Amino acid sequence: MTAFTLGQASALALRTIAQAGAPTLPLRRPPARSGATHRTGAPVRRDSIEAGTFEEHFFAMPGKGETDRLLRMARRALDAGRQLRREARSGARDLTRSERLIASLTAAAVRVYEEICTLARLNRGRVFPTYDHLARATALGRATVARALHVLEAIGFLVRQRRFKRVEGEGPRYRQTSNVYRPTAAARVLPYLPRWLRPAPIPDDQLAHDAARAAAHAEMLGQLSCRELGQALVGGALGRVLAKLGARIDAAVASPVCESQNHPRPLATSI
Repeated sequence: MTAFTLGQASALALRTIAQAGAPTLPLRRPPARSGATHRTGAPVRRDSIEAGTFEEHFFAMPGKGETDRLLRMARRALDAGRQLRREARSGARDLTRSERLIASLTAAAVRVYEEICTLARLNRGRVFPTYDHLARATALGRATVARALHVLEAIGFLVRQRRFKRVEGEGPRYRQTSNVYRPTAAARVLPYLPRWLRPAPIPDDQLAHDAARAAAHAEMLGQLSCRELGQALVGGALGRVLAKLGARIDAAVASPVCESQNHPRPLATSI
């Protein structure tokens, strides 16, 4: 009888399995049954909102010449970012967080921003292109478009919201759909822009009027009951649920069930 060491026995067993044609384990995660492309395989990504429930409040029709002004701001920010990168490479200064974000702006990101501004001007502010459309329109790769959108959002040139939609039939009931976008003016790049590109300052009387309105609104909210507060702050199904919960709280405060809530006294047996 032949004696084998532990290592020899393990090698012999593995060689026998390999010769028997045992299937090998996959090295990569199989594609999700839902058809999702992200790593978790879930049909809907985090922070997504159902399509058709919020777009009217999200989109904003740009004013005359606004998209051209936003694009000029992005191009000036690109030049400022190049200058900041040169200063950082030469060791002349250490960049702040805002300056590092501006320095991360690339020509590809400005090209993607140009396409989004064009869509906003042509479609009255309703911008919801897919990554594939942006890649075709800009002649860039899909991964480059994704990085550009992330940079634009981080700097403040873009507001992006993920969406999902309902699916009829077999499989998951929801599926990811195209994001919605709203081009905006990035406040962090204003110091690097010429004066004619910066927005006009708000008049002092307008600031005082806004402050008075905010104070009156806060005072009005302070006088509402819990039910009315739930209805005023949140709408839809969540608002109705909060209103019912607030009504229960109002009823409990108006007529407390336990006498100890009105006249709390220590128990006689307490130490």
